[in-house]
Amino acid sequence: MRVMENVLTFSGQKCYEIELDGLRRCLPVVEVDEGVWIASNASLVLGDVEFISKAAELLSKRIEPFAPEILVTAEAKSIALAYEVAKRLGLKRYVIARKKPKAYMGKYIIESVKSITTKEKQSLILTEEDVTNICGKRVCVLDDVISTGGTIDALVKLVEKAGGQTVCKAAVWREGPWYSADEIVYLKDLPIFVDKVDRIKI
Repeated sequence: MRVMENVLTFSGQKCYEIELDGLRRCLPVVEVDEGVWIASNASLVLGDVEFISKAAELLSKRIEPFAPEILVTAEAKSIALAYEVAKRLGLKRYVIARKKPKAYMGKYIIESVKSITTKEKQSLILTEEDVTNICGKRVCVLDDVISTGGTIDALVKLVEKAGGQTVCKAAVWREGPWYSADEIVYLKDLPIFVDKVDRIKI
């Protein structure tokens, strides 16, 4: 039973079937919070070459009209996707916002983020070199999934701090009811599952 946009009632589903331009996959349904489940795409974006290639092909066509000069994504699930999209757009570089500072980084800028799949706040970091690459550029911020918007919004803030201009926010999926379809470039909707309607706060 559908309870609101992109939200389904959990009834013990073990997997959720998705289709992308003829490719079919079954995503495992996993609990991420009390009474809240998602269809996890980790097995796709962390190793399914056929799926990544197809998603990048379709997504790059939708991103191209925004004429980005560089892509920015978060470590680590969307790295392969970002590479494939950047290659198809003919970009020379993409930037990965790291989650932990490293000794070799030198100076960096940082933004905190809380996503639906993490229990505690994390950090996203751009190095001084990343900032140089982004400054003054038209930027597409990219993720595999946009759900509550925590990660993608943190990337936008980082781009602003670095002196770049975010011209599009893109993902393979818009997940759940939180983010407006008008605000992002994406391929498919992906539901979340709940045992009670009031689990979801918009």
